[in-house]
Amino acid sequence: MLRVTGIKIAITKNQQESIKRELIRRLKISPEELVNYRIFKQSIDARKSNMIYLVYTVDVEVANENKVLKRCNNEVKITPDLDYKYVQPGTVTLYNRPIIVGTGPAGLFCGLVLAQMGYKPVLLERGKDVEARTKDVEEFWKTGTLNEESNVQFGEGGAGTFSDGKLTTLIKNPRCRKVLEELVRHGAPEEILYSYKPHIGTDMLKEVVTNIRRTITKLGGEVRFNSKVTDLIIENQKVKGIIINGKEKLASDTVVMAIGHSARDTFQMLYAKGMQLKPKAFAIGVRIEHPQEQINKVQYGDFAGNENLGAADYKLVHHASTGRGAYTFCMCPGGVVVAASSEKDKIVTNGMSYFARDGENANSALLVGVDTKDFENNHPLAGVAFQRKWEGIAFQLAGADYYAPAQLVGDFLQDRPSKKLGSVKPSYKPGIRFVELKKCLPLYVVETLKEALVFFDKKIPGFCRDDAILIGVETRSSSPIRMERNEHYQSINISGLYPAGEGAGYAGGIVSAAVDGIMIAEAIASKYKPFHF
Repeated sequence: MLRVTGIKIAITKNQQESIKRELIRRLKISPEELVNYRIFKQSIDARKSNMIYLVYTVDVEVANENKVLKRCNNEVKITPDLDYKYVQPGTVTLYNRPIIVGTGPAGLFCGLVLAQMGYKPVLLERGKDVEARTKDVEEFWKTGTLNEESNVQFGEGGAGTFSDGKLTTLIKNPRCRKVLEELVRHGAPEEILYSYKPHIGTDMLKEVVTNIRRTITKLGGEVRFNSKVTDLIIENQKVKGIIINGKEKLASDTVVMAIGHSARDTFQMLYAKGMQLKPKAFAIGVRIEHPQEQINKVQYGDFAGNENLGAADYKLVHHASTGRGAYTFCMCPGGVVVAASSEKDKIVTNGMSYFARDGENANSALLVGVDTKDFENNHPLAGVAFQRKWEGIAFQLAGADYYAPAQLVGDFLQDRPSKKLGSVKPSYKPGIRFVELKKCLPLYVVETLKEALVFFDKKIPGFCRDDAILIGVETRSSSPIRMERNEHYQSINISGLYPAGEGAGYAGGIVSAAVDGIMIAEAIASKYKPFHF
């Protein structure tokens, strides 16, 4: 196929028909010579106020390819080969199947690649399958009854299952393409392969996650739920197996720890077993809600509502006079703020969207960076203690029943309690209670947020509208620890133990976590032969 770049189409036009006409014009071919085409990349150009454009890179199949190449000189090139290449299997015998702890993106993609290569991995998930897990989550949102093993953080698919399902990433790893292609193969819409803002949405993610699990089992792997790893079997600084639910032993020389950023009891177990851990910086803050219609109008002007654009998002950063950075994170267009607690008597918020992104509100995390020097001590789990402190204060402040502490932006900026809602209706369930948010956040976070809100209002007029809602607290922006590993992706002091993904401190989002899982699968496959019973 040939790759054609820079095809620019006005947002008001029919995109597919316009792309086809432009390909015929650029390649100087007749309509009959255009055999097929597929969009490789889409970006947006909104620099001109009077028109928004979508810009495409397109791979094209034509009749007489060599003739077209010669005629177009250097304007088009042969499409590069982006197919994923499996590593050459190693020569060491596997006496037991590889064990993968956790079924978030890192665990699932590590398991998928190992299964595809014949290693028959065993995936262990402390929570439930996605269907049963969804019932537990919905019950929590409805009644405030929390299941500490089956919630927004724990269960099939990991924390990303109840999120916006964003697939944007800052990493340039070629394995990103493998991740997207597998998601499409397992039920995600094909547009995520090229969209300038790819996402799946929690509704589609549930189906995709289930289909990946089925593929793993078809290929000889095993996925077990309600299977919490409570201990490691270690001999001479080498892993020899794990203990499930405090009683069942499962032998393996190869254990992948893809446990996510909220498995605090597992962090404690790993620390007790001597695994090398260190505290890591992260960020905390609140969720902010605005009407989605407002964000659409600010971002897209007269083109707000155009079907080719969808719900608008934003990404904002401010370097405050406090010396700290504030930024928006995990912005959910047309989404909801969700209760994301995984421990009793703690409040945690997160954002979630469905694929259609057609909810009334837009929401985003509004975060301030915290460093290890902000923790009470240098203990490897000091960041966990820091998170727990503010989550516990938020829980008590809002009534100790999983209602979330909230305040209107205007009142937050003026240091006064909120008394009643304006036109923005909060989406958080089971509900909110008005408090002074400065009582459940560090003072430096409050001061930085106030300054950032005013700055962000200059970027998005109305960001500081008095009745926009702040809902606390968001503490799980990333893992508070890093599990140190060597160049072979193994723990630096326990051989055969592979820390993986976001919980281990090596990723930040669905795609980067999945890529990390793939790289660990490659490291295992490069060493060992495929497994045979």
